[in-house]
Amino acid sequence: MSYKIVVDSCCELPEELKGDPRFEIVPLGIEVGDWHIQDDAGFNQAEFLKKVAECPTCPRSSCPSPDRYKQSFDCDAEHIYVVTLSANLSGSHNSAVLGKNLYEEKHNDKKIHVVDSKSASCGEAQIALKAMELEEQGLSFEEIVKRLEDFRDEMNTYFVLNNLETLRKNGRLTGVKALVASTLNIKPVMGATAEGTIIQLGQAIGFKKALQKLADTVVQGTKNPQKKCLMITHCNNPAKAESVRQMILEKVQFADSRILDTAGISSMYANDGGIIIAV
Repeated sequence: MSYKIVVDSCCELPEELKGDPRFEIVPLGIEVGDWHIQDDAGFNQAEFLKKVAECPTCPRSSCPSPDRYKQSFDCDAEHIYVVTLSANLSGSHNSAVLGKNLYEEKHNDKKIHVVDSKSASCGEAQIALKAMELEEQGLSFEEIVKRLEDFRDEMNTYFVLNNLETLRKNGRLTGVKALVASTLNIKPVMGATAEGTIIQLGQAIGFKKALQKLADTVVQGTKNPQKKCLMITHCNNPAKAESVRQMILEKVQFADSRILDTAGISSMYANDGGIIIAV
């Protein structure tokens, strides 16, 4: 069976898959003041971070329209898997579901499943790569859907940010003491709940100690790491991403590990220096 994996642009795909015809990235929009861009292949992270630093207002995102998702289903693939940002963080998931419904009103030629990642960034990438792996094994669509949902439910997402302002201003930090963190240089170690909302898991004084705590949290919270891929995304911080990877691999071995750079939406939320891990 032919297949296609559609992701929104908060998903960081490995470079070798960005031009792969089995994948399509549906872009979200980004606004920084009166500067408007699409989070697509033309995204320039350095330019974006400079605009954010200079702008007095908080950057904002806009989700793809249902019709844009519907367009992505107009292809030869018989099986389509859509992976979106957590429905509790963005309207992208709802748009994808509506796009699926619109497509199916006039077509019944393919099977489409929309996955709420209940995560973001490399968490979405983990699910997308799992869909590819399961399809390449030749499993049925129904079996793949079940395994994808189970995989998503067993996955954990963790992150440490150098700057919490965007998340705070966008109302995404209801469970995190952002004001205390910013005034006392306390860096929260954060994660995602089973529902895909953000919670604080711990904290440390200073970014370096927070990254060590992040690594320890990953080690303690991962079951059967030898069967999993450790995926780390960073925003303009490759050295720290590699440092965290080594901290983790010194204590536990994974089947594989990848380091990815954030695209636009993840850069907006992670801000300069942020580190995200999904496993």
